[in-house]
Amino acid sequence: TIQNIPSIPEDAVQYQLFLVHPDSSDAEAHERFLQQILQNILAEIAPLLVQYIWQHQPFNLRYHPEKGDVPAHLGGVTEFGDNVEDEWFIVYLLKHITCTFSDIAAVVYDNDGQFLLIEAAEHLPKWLDPDSSENRVFLYRGELHILPNRTRCGEVGWPRDSVPTVVQALEVLHSHTESCLAKQPIRAALAKRLDGYPDKIQQNFHCAHCYVPAGIAVVLSRRPDLIAPAVSAFYLRDPVDLQACRTFHTFPPDTRVMTSVKFTRCLYAQLQQQRFVPDRRSGFTLPVRSHPQYRAHELGMKLAHGFEILCSKSGQSSSEKEASVSSNPLWRGFLDSLKKNGYFKGELEGSVRYKDLMTSAESFFRQSVTSTHCPAIQNPGQEMLKVSEDTSYSLDDLKNQEAHLPPEDSDAWLDISPQELERLLEERGGRGVSDGTRKTAPDEEVQEEEAGYSLIAVTQGMKNFINAMSSHEGAEIPSKDDELDSDDFEDDDEEDEDEEVQNGESQKQADAEALDNLRKYMDEMDQELQSTNIGRSFTQNNRTSNTADASKSSLADAGSELVEEEIQPLDVDLNLVSNLLESLASQAGLAGPASNLLQSLGIHIPPDADQS
Repeated sequence: TIQNIPSIPEDAVQYQLFLVHPDSSDAEAHERFLQQILQNILAEIAPLLVQYIWQHQPFNLRYHPEKGDVPAHLGGVTEFGDNVEDEWFIVYLLKHITCTFSDIAAVVYDNDGQFLLIEAAEHLPKWLDPDSSENRVFLYRGELHILPNRTRCGEVGWPRDSVPTVVQALEVLHSHTESCLAKQPIRAALAKRLDGYPDKIQQNFHCAHCYVPAGIAVVLSRRPDLIAPAVSAFYLRDPVDLQACRTFHTFPPDTRVMTSVKFTRCLYAQLQQQRFVPDRRSGFTLPVRSHPQYRAHELGMKLAHGFEILCSKSGQSSSEKEASVSSNPLWRGFLDSLKKNGYFKGELEGSVRYKDLMTSAESFFRQSVTSTHCPAIQNPGQEMLKVSEDTSYSLDDLKNQEAHLPPEDSDAWLDISPQELERLLEERGGRGVSDGTRKTAPDEEVQEEEAGYSLIAVTQGMKNFINAMSSHEGAEIPSKDDELDSDDFEDDDEEDEDEEVQNGESQKQADAEALDNLRKYMDEMDQELQSTNIGRSFTQNNRTSNTADASKSSLADAGSELVEEEIQPLDVDLNLVSNLLESLASQAGLAGPASNLLQSLGIHIPPDADQS
């Protein structure tokens, strides 16, 4: 089936909030109820949202009327650009909303579909795939819920070969909540990805000193969120954009001051990692690289280019006055929640800091609530100019503040050691690793590797893999018994029982004949290969080999009727391990077919100690 969802941009996430048990008899009353819930939701999550810096678009909700099979709901779309952490913060918000409002169920997906299931792919039942997951996966009461596969009449769930409507799925979710709760390993995988929120919001910020024109310092003090479009403008610049930066009309470099700028880690990395030499006509000069403030000068120069590019695209000031947010009925609840949660940090109403915080709150409210189309900042350059024009400042005061700047954050997180990279890859690959806090001595690591290394495990793992099920979709990695889901085999067992009854003994006889024919064919093939290089490349069983050597002279003249007795059985396990080890040695510690296969089977072989 083709999922009935609209096309989503590559770097965007879409989310919908449904009433689990709606009263649809009165459409107008239903809409009023959803609007009231929207106000309550914004009041609940406002303190988290206002302080957040979004890469491209903020989290936003608005009312959507009933359309086709999709009932009326609250929903939105957020383009997160290069910062995938924005997408997972939205998942955290949805979990928080559904935990606080128990009558709400959330659906979230991106252009990959149900990306929550992708995160827990190793623990999913085999029947659950992209075709069978539509309208089955919900965040409800703060946890992941999946409608079970109904295989018999009277069971809870929905058949995997048909797609329930949203209303049908919500009814199953409401009536059989416990049965729909995802298995613990699936929920644990999602919880691990969201571990650290909401404190993780602050951890993803990065404060750095930047030597910027005074106007930029003032704008960012009142609108910290404008750092995102400025960095993006520099990061995605083209030659036409840089024409505006030959001479800086809006933010002249001779007014530069040192200030502290708050980035997200993604924005900081984008700005820091790009090499750029300014136009000589711009007036921006950099000190030598050994200068202690070289990085602050370089970051400020890049930021100034981003701001200047945006302001050059702002066009003429709009003659239309923006409607006051206070006229929106949702604003009062939004503002009360901010005050209740300490957003204004005890600042007196009317103070400079209070006004800055209020400006940020109003800006977010306009983007996330009152905007009916694109939630992103429509004209960031114009907003920068407006803030700059509305704010008076003294250049001397800004220079005096340089001596009292908070310390910079360390950017050591930009540099990942090979060991840390290996740990991250192992975590993402699903291999059992520690939480990173345990330190192991080199000798101890070697002992652990050798203790966990078993040739028997290698051979048995490969045999299990060969005997596992495969199809046009690929081979399946054998699972441990305790990882199998009861739904994995129910359908196949029922179908097999019917076939066995119908086929009876005739099928067994046919199978036996086919097996005999195959054995004869394999024997003939062994005889032909015995005298070739392929035959000599295998290692034979030692015991049989010794017997064959002792009687070699007597068999030499015995004739062709004794050829079969000369065929010595192979030591399959020894040949398997020998070939795998040779393949691993040829990889020289790099990734390759042998190491990838063994890793997927959960088998870790220590490095080769024989360097010859």
